[in-house]
Amino acid sequence: MLWTILIVILVLWLLGFIGDIAGNLVHILLVVALIILIYRLITGRKS
Repeated sequence: MLWTILIVILVLWLLGFIGDIAGNLVHILLVVALIILIYRLITGRKS
């Protein structure tokens, strides 16, 4: 589930970066995506 959110956020960031939408605020999406990625790497997969 978090991987899906991560991918969606990265795609939105990329579209905002290329299309220059929302100015510098679009970089918040990148920060959120990195936080999710780090969280997933730290917690790992639970069985």
